[in-house]
Amino acid sequence: MIRRAASRRGPTTTWPSRSTSTSCCPWFASGCRGSPVPDAIEDIEVQLLLEALFQRYHYDFRHYARASIKRRLTQARTQLGVPTISALQDRVLHDPSMLPRLLDFLTVQVSEMFRDPSYYKALREKVLPHLSTYPSLKVWIAGCSNGEEVYSLAILFKEEGLYDRTIFYATDINPEALAAAEAGAYSVDRIRKFTESHQRSGGKSSLSDHYSAAYGRAVFDKGLRSRVVFSDHSLVTDAVFAEMHLISCRNVLIYFDRPLQDRAIGLFRDSLTRKGFLGLGSKESLRFSTHAPAFADFAPEDKIYQRREP
Repeated sequence: MIRRAASRRGPTTTWPSRSTSTSCCPWFASGCRGSPVPDAIEDIEVQLLLEALFQRYHYDFRHYARASIKRRLTQARTQLGVPTISALQDRVLHDPSMLPRLLDFLTVQVSEMFRDPSYYKALREKVLPHLSTYPSLKVWIAGCSNGEEVYSLAILFKEEGLYDRTIFYATDINPEALAAAEAGAYSVDRIRKFTESHQRSGGKSSLSDHYSAAYGRAVFDKGLRSRVVFSDHSLVTDAVFAEMHLISCRNVLIYFDRPLQDRAIGLFRDSLTRKGFLGLGSKESLRFSTHAPAFADFAPEDKIYQRREP
């Protein structure tokens, strides 16, 4: 069952305001006099649309990396057939049915099972031996997208004999992605790549043991999600998940600006049990975070960190 986060009811986060000094107006030729150039107008449109999404629907993309957001909004505008981002804002404000379509552009739903096999191999060989000493476990997959990472971890824990004592929390801000994750059905065209990555991760079973194929779809066994809670949760506005033994948030922080990255890492720190583990994507790091001192490198080559003793 998909659970919804209560904080979606309204704005809860205050961020530092952006400067409005006339010395910071790049779109004016001199001293804020003259006409805005087209790129600057689009920048204004983007900022207004993000603010409108927050005020109207309480989805906060205002501190996502701006270049990436602008690129995805341009794709949305083109594919949805609207002439400007302002026109896109008007449509989504007055037609709530447009929101899921826009979210599909703004939330990156690109993943695969056992992505970066060495990460899963490190979990199997280095992290799970520590976790096996606990009588019960809690794992948070933050930004679970369409569920590929959820099933990867479920299979990994099952192969290592830890599944039955683990509760997995799979979260995302996109309700359609959560529904797809809960369904656990993927095109059979992707299975060969999934299988190869599973084998390279040190898989102890055949991936085919965990799904059934029909009509061009591979549907993963219900047993793999029997201990999974799918939940709507925002790293921007929502609170901690307490006492997690492992948090896996891969290839999400790269879409945030620096203050939001720091906010999310602080959230992970506060959500981990003592000596709990945090796994990030291959292009992500704690290096510039103010919360970095709270973590020790555990398997740094695979971006796995361990929370230090308080």
